[in-house]
Amino acid sequence: MKITQALLDNLTEQAKASPRLRMNKDLRNSAEDKSQRMLNAIEPGSPLPIHRHRHTSETVVCLRGRLVWEFYDELERICTETIELSPNGQVVALNIPAGQWHTVRALESGSVILEMKEGAYEPIGLEDILSL
Repeated sequence: MKITQALLDNLTEQAKASPRLRMNKDLRNSAEDKSQRMLNAIEPGSPLPIHRHRHTSETVVCLRGRLVWEFYDELERICTETIELSPNGQVVALNIPAGQWHTVRALESGSVILEMKEGAYEPIGLEDILSL
């Protein structure tokens, strides 16, 4: 599969039309592939809770646009660090360790990331969402 600008444009249009203002495209080879690899188009205003992935790290690469990751401390429930990603910026990719509380916000329309996690998909439970 080629990841083209046309594919990213199409995914962005789907994200804009979605009530969640985001849309992903599964990049796995089959349903039996137990990795998680996807493109994720995220529009400004997309609601993403502060969450964690207890059993897997998460690697993200910014393919286009600008996004900011916010990292949180569980005990004090405050943002401890923000990192902006953009293809031409200082930081283009992140590896987020398992258990790290985080969220992401799109700063520009048309923002798309490549997202990868280990193991099969596990839905985020209430215990993995941090309420402030």
